[in-house]
Amino acid sequence: MSKIAFVFPGQGAQYVGMGKDFYEQIPVCRNIFHTASDVTGLNIPELCFEENDKINITEYTQIAMLAVEAALLKALEEKGVHAQVHAGLSLGEYGALIASGVMSVEDAFRVVRKRGIFMQEAVPVGGAMCAVMGMDGAAIKEICESVDGIVSVANYNCPGQIVITGETDAVDVACEKLKEAGARRCIHLKVSGPFHSPMLKSAGEKLGEVLDTVEIHPFEVPYITNVTADYVTEPSNVKQLLKEQVSSSVLWQQSVERMIADGVDTFIEIGPGKTLTGFLRKIDRSVRGFNIETVKDMEKVLNEL
Repeated sequence: MSKIAFVFPGQGAQYVGMGKDFYEQIPVCRNIFHTASDVTGLNIPELCFEENDKINITEYTQIAMLAVEAALLKALEEKGVHAQVHAGLSLGEYGALIASGVMSVEDAFRVVRKRGIFMQEAVPVGGAMCAVMGMDGAAIKEICESVDGIVSVANYNCPGQIVITGETDAVDVACEKLKEAGARRCIHLKVSGPFHSPMLKSAGEKLGEVLDTVEIHPFEVPYITNVTADYVTEPSNVKQLLKEQVSSSVLWQQSVERMIADGVDTFIEIGPGKTLTGFLRKIDRSVRGFNIETVKDMEKVLNEL
């Protein structure tokens, strides 16, 4: 019998129209979108389905993504499909929290709406992110630490793809050093700030105040945090980890490797795009990876399982 992990993508996978067929065809999904609207005061269906300039602005992107992920999760659960462990990349960790029963849908929407705003507000002038291709993560970290200024690893996505973050000048210097050291390419990302950098610690502090108002429930299903790439075993640790997550490295490859080591052989990516499924193929081709972003995708996965 398969051991399944539900995994949830982060910011960057969003697009206009995401989740629309679930909204139109499945009542439980429609209810989730309306709940997100009620909690946030935003028109979430309009934000997700109609052409607009907000979808790619952090303070709106995050809540839109989470609404879609939560809706798709509920559709899958309604079909009787459940996982034995959950994880999510950056913002996607809130999808994992909902799936694991740690946070109510309403509280998760409320927190993520604030998270997006705080991260947008904290974005300093002169921040950048860059994807480094074809180089070992440990070597990248060492070179970043040798550069004057603020530059660090933002994401350990998969073998051969690491993202660095920090001050623009420091990131540029690091990229030159990395290419000299053998990196195949350094690709500057079109993002609005240096996410998962110490430069965003103020956003984490503000988020901590919001999290203090939220009830954390006992885990119904284990989940793995980006901060340590390990299971969270104490509910009392959840808030501090979410606070740290804003400015710390996302240990995604390590998280996936931990799940595989514990016997997970089937990963289902729930949400827009195929980013995490692509990473999975580069981490370990021996396990199965599926992505669900349309109703047709869900029907295909149901037939495969």
